[in-house]
Amino acid sequence: MARVVFDASAVLALLRDEPGSELIAENLGEALISAVNLQEVIKTLLAWRFDIDTVRRMIGALHLEVRNHDADAAYAAAALCEATRTFGSGLGDRTCMALAISEGLPAVTTDRAWTQLTIPGLAVTLAR
Repeated sequence: MARVVFDASAVLALLRDEPGSELIAENLGEALISAVNLQEVIKTLLAWRFDIDTVRRMIGALHLEVRNHDADAAYAAAALCEATRTFGSGLGDRTCMALAISEGLPAVTTDRAWTQLTIPGLAVTLAR
């Protein structure tokens, strides 16, 4: 059963063994991620010159439960635009937040700006 929702920044911090990766690693096997955030992770790993097969193995080893981004998720994420506008949150951020709210789980991120947000139902865990 899932305990948290990972933002792309959390997964990337874990893969790079950055500060906060211990807290992120504690949730492996019990974390959700949106397909949108997963795409961000894949894109970044490919930009770092990992080949696609290596990327698949790296991500597979994390045992993340990937959630589709359907029409309901799109509406929920778009509804967060106004609340997140001044913090520079993009599509991936809002998608993660909306998933966390809908699942009633904390969102794990490395983005400090998220701690400044006041959004009903959104609990944020800052990894570092």
